[in-house]
Amino acid sequence: MTQETEPSENSVTHQIDVGLVADLLDGRWKKQRRESRALCEDPDLIGIPGLHRDEHRERVLSSLQKLADLGFPRRGFPEYVGGTFQPGANLAGFDELVLLDPSLQIKAGVQFGLFASAILNLGTRDHHTAWLPDALALETPGCFAMTEIGHGSNVAGLETTAVYDEGSEEFEIHTPSRAAWKDYIGNAALHGRAAVVFAQLYTKGECHGVHAFYVPIREDDGEGGTRPSKGVSFEDDGFKGGLNGIDNGRIAFDRVRVPRTNLLNKYGHVSPDGTYSSPISSKGRRFFTMISTLVQGRVSISGSSVVAAKAALAIAVGYGNERRQFPGPDAEREVVLMDYQRHQRRLLPLLARTYAAQFKQNELLELYHGVFSGSDDSEEARANLETEAAAAKSINSWLALETLQEAREACGGAGFMAENRLAGWRSDLDIFATFEGDNTVLLQLVGKRLITDYGKSLAESDVGAMVQWFLGQAYDFALHATPIRRTGQSIRDTGFRRRSVGRMKESQHELLSVRVSEMVEKVALSLRGAKDLPPDEGWAAFNHHQDMIVEAARSYAELRQWEAFTAHLDTIEDPKTRKILTWLRDLYGLTLIEKNAGWYLSEGRLSNQRALAGRAYMYRLMARLRPHAQDLVDAFGLGEAQLRAPLLDQ
Repeated sequence: MTQETEPSENSVTHQIDVGLVADLLDGRWKKQRRESRALCEDPDLIGIPGLHRDEHRERVLSSLQKLADLGFPRRGFPEYVGGTFQPGANLAGFDELVLLDPSLQIKAGVQFGLFASAILNLGTRDHHTAWLPDALALETPGCFAMTEIGHGSNVAGLETTAVYDEGSEEFEIHTPSRAAWKDYIGNAALHGRAAVVFAQLYTKGECHGVHAFYVPIREDDGEGGTRPSKGVSFEDDGFKGGLNGIDNGRIAFDRVRVPRTNLLNKYGHVSPDGTYSSPISSKGRRFFTMISTLVQGRVSISGSSVVAAKAALAIAVGYGNERRQFPGPDAEREVVLMDYQRHQRRLLPLLARTYAAQFKQNELLELYHGVFSGSDDSEEARANLETEAAAAKSINSWLALETLQEAREACGGAGFMAENRLAGWRSDLDIFATFEGDNTVLLQLVGKRLITDYGKSLAESDVGAMVQWFLGQAYDFALHATPIRRTGQSIRDTGFRRRSVGRMKESQHELLSVRVSEMVEKVALSLRGAKDLPPDEGWAAFNHHQDMIVEAARSYAELRQWEAFTAHLDTIEDPKTRKILTWLRDLYGLTLIEKNAGWYLSEGRLSNQRALAGRAYMYRLMARLRPHAQDLVDAFGLGEAQLRAPLLDQ
């Protein structure tokens, strides 16, 4: 089968309605996204490659003050503290700040998305009015002191303690070991003056689990500077692999006392006599409820990752359409990079993934807005938000890193120059894979949710339904996993390859869905009795299936992006635009199937012939999409001010 070829250089008229696609990508809060992009025109807010760490830190602090003065963070907060309370709009605008300087974006995230939002979501109105105005104005730079050196993502296992003293009506915050030092804390090394500290709350000798406390950590020294508050110690994390405009550091507390009222007590209250009370009786459920209120960090990392991937592709595709290398049919004229099949293969599937990721991010923002605006704040909605955010944050941060690296390589030596930003973005965003939760741990969380939901669906089935289910499993096994099925499929595929390709296009959703459902099913059935085993055997049983759980979760996240892409296609009325974006969606789906071809072949879901036919069709799709590549990245709405990559002007 020969590859389709189409003219590429200025011979294909624009067939995509770029403005329509831009609106579709930017979603409900396109106004706020574009306002954030416009900030790139302010020289005081954009990053300067190559700054020394200390100079970079001070520049970022100054830029953050300007963002605060512009009122940028107020969208996410209530009117009674000077905000406008638009949760979805707030995060949509925040996503785009990565285009300014990732260090500025993350410092803004620490100050407004973690420190201030923890006060908002874990505290009560008295706390809001007391501390949020200064936090939003940057009068009180703050820290989000959760992570500990020895415990990482295991937040429930934190060692820092907060013991209540009934006599003084104070909590004593204490770091009992080196492993309990708070680490990687933004604003800790230099600028932070207060922190929301997560610690195990003790009262009357009983531990009530992890709670959050507002703790002053620096005070005026009387000479225009600051000094550590009594009992608070700091260490500077020093140079990092990226984000060196942020003063990350470590914090320890030596029996630091704070008033009883500094407990952020929305979900757990201590009365003057030390009596503990909570609207949520279960310690485990209370913990997860408190942690779930902080989900915006994962949502925003997911969205920022997609923006970074879009910027990388805009640079690489733009460069690939201009840069020429080696003569082709015309010996007098070298070929542009984007006309090489391999160059298309390295960039166009990533373009398809990025579109899918943005469309899913739009849905995630809608879910987030519903929960935090109160328009859909049900227990089920919160659980779904937690799952979808964990899934999206994981695969989108990996998408950003893969895209930035591929774009850097696709731009050759020019891509390695700091002025063209790709190498710097790659370093700065590296931490996204473990920031706000290690990606593998988050996918394990998603996998557990899938297995739990599967178990519930079986538990709720009646006897008749169970019989039908088991019969269905037997039939499904006979149909897909036996030599009879494979032989018959091979005959059909060999005899009519073109029809096989058509069937594959139609069955993308089935193939993507069945991978998730079968892996979840296998793990769930294998673990159905694990809860009754001794702890060591139960842990071993789960650990034996951990890799499959993570893979199922990743496949689930990819499926959800494919579904989001498909849903957005249905809203496009312009037929040419819809056709081209459908090709892009199909490229995404077939890329996923090709990536997991080993699983589909071993499980009898695909024959070798169908897998090869799908791969051939991928190349036909890339040839069709190549003339539209520039339009597809132009729809990202990123101009010279946003990209600031001199290689595009050469």
